[in-house]
Formats: sequence, structure tokens, C-alpha cells
Amino acid sequence: MSDRDRLARFVRSKLRSAGRTLAKAESAYRAGRRTSTLPTDEAGRARIVCRRYAERRAVELDEEGRPDCYDPDHPDCQGCVEDVDAGVIETWTPDVPPDSNEDP
Repeated sequence: MSDRDRLARFVRSKLRSAGRTLAKAESAYRAGRRTSTLPTDEAGRARIVCRRYAERRAVELDEEGRPDCYDPDHPDCQGCVEDVDAGVIETWTPDVPPDSNEDP
């Protein structure tokens, strides 16, 4: 095997390794951006409004940003994940009781 062949194989392996590292970093960045922009409860679950059942839910998101209630065959669930990725998912905050010191 010539030096040129060894060098080409070495460069290819390093480029593949760099590509895998970059893909992992991009995935972690997207997951971090998703979860950091969504409101969460005390347990760290994301507070989203379920598109399928139109109800408030506190859900865990997996590394791909899918809620634990995700059904890959349902179009509303697919749209939910797309909205989470885009950062436009409908969220909710807990109801705050009215201040008892205010006059009605």
C-alpha cells in the first residue's frame, strides 16, 4: 500500500469521525434549545397542549424532542413534534390563584 493510499484512508476516517461528532453536537444543541424554551413543571416535564386531545399535559421529551405520549402513526402527533422542533408548540402555565388582598 502506498503512502498516498494510507494518507487518503486516514483523511477519510478522520472526516467520518468529525462528521459523527458534528451530528451528535447538532442533535444535542437542538434538544437543548427545544427543552430550554419550553416551560416546565417541578419535575422538569415540558408543559404542552396536546394537539390530538386538546388538553394540557406535562410530558417528558425524548432526545429527539418527542413527547412520551407520541404516536408516530397519528398526524396530530406528527404535527406536535414538528411544532416542538420549530419552537411554536402551544404551552401552558399553571393557574395562578387570585391575590386574596385584591378587592373584587
